[in-house]
Amino acid sequence: MINNSKIIKKEKALLIGVIHGSLDKPSVEEHLLELELLAWTAGANVVGQVTQKISRINPSFFIGSGKADQIINQAKELEVSLIIFDDELSPAQIKNYSNLTENIKVIDRSTLILDIFKQHAKTKEAKTQVELAQLEYMLPRLTRAWTHLERQMGGIGTRAGAGETQIEVDRRLIRMRISKLKKELDKIDKERYTQRKHRENIFKVALVGYTNAGKSTLMKTISGADVFIQDQLFATLDTTTRSVDLDNSHRILLSDTVGFVRKLPHHLIASFKSTLKEVLDADLILVVLDGSSKQVLEHYNTIMEVLKDLGAERHPLLKVVNKIDHENVASQLAYLNRTFSEGIFISALKNLRIDILTQKVVDIIDKNFQVVDLQFTYEESKQMALAQEGVDVLERTYNDDHVRLKVRGSRWRISQIQATIHQ
Repeated sequence: MINNSKIIKKEKALLIGVIHGSLDKPSVEEHLLELELLAWTAGANVVGQVTQKISRINPSFFIGSGKADQIINQAKELEVSLIIFDDELSPAQIKNYSNLTENIKVIDRSTLILDIFKQHAKTKEAKTQVELAQLEYMLPRLTRAWTHLERQMGGIGTRAGAGETQIEVDRRLIRMRISKLKKELDKIDKERYTQRKHRENIFKVALVGYTNAGKSTLMKTISGADVFIQDQLFATLDTTTRSVDLDNSHRILLSDTVGFVRKLPHHLIASFKSTLKEVLDADLILVVLDGSSKQVLEHYNTIMEVLKDLGAERHPLLKVVNKIDHENVASQLAYLNRTFSEGIFISALKNLRIDILTQKVVDIIDKNFQVVDLQFTYEESKQMALAQEGVDVLERTYNDDHVRLKVRGSRWRISQIQATIHQ
């Protein structure tokens, strides 16, 4: 027997894409495909989409007032309860749309993404980061119209609100809450820093990429660890780190990070910096790309923009073109080879060419790291202890009058040790 109380009816959604500035119709249509996937991830059923070309942005409705009325009427005909703009709407524009209709929510892409993050946040850190991003986004949009929607309608786009128990929250309380959340994240960041200090002697590799590019699958394939994998955008928000032995003498710390999307809200990037510092601390960044996607180059450019926002664009990185087993890859293989000529082409799912990828990482480690033999007398125990900080001790041999250490570390750390020993 089916328990009807547990059946959740999906909200019907209408998507709006606007052609303006440097955007052309094909680009906007591609953006709407991603928006549809985002809407599906949030739990909506997309029943239609509208594209509109404008010469300038209307401060009242983003599009023209006449077109805004048409969209509202079309939504009513389709029995749609949710309209989603691919562009970010101003607080005034959201308020004006709420004045046009009481039964249809009008939200933007940022609100949709925040809603998805809200649904997928599981750990205390992720929940804190998401709440901070939501409150900072909501603060300038806090109007009676907004809280009315939250109270009366619920669902997608309203989870970013202040909560069911306190709808009429004022800006002072929100600012106080924002301040408290920032302090909590600072505390978490300090704890992460302590953890990272203990891992300085191991080569750190971070996986970054567009959401759904196969990062978690690659993580599982390389590490053999059981990690959460789901064919859904932002399936996991927390960084997963695993120790991996690439061979007998090369160990790495491999981290899987939150996926990126086009036009990721800046509040989210700022809030998730404590998580994304795994990227900043990495010795090597693997940029994982979906080779089956027609928008793979645009995805790569989006990733590089986010890395720039994080201050990590100058880090050593390796392009990894994934999903070469996909049927779409054959038709654009020549394009992929031209565009990502220095990339490593793999299939994480089918374990294809993973050995080539890991060997490339080993080569990079050997290029940036150095193995040396160090010798200490038993009276130099303090110097020997200091020499083992920030390096990986491969061998330790005890002789009658001395101890020999074989260590591997960054060239900078090795030169530092050699300059200070026996002084």
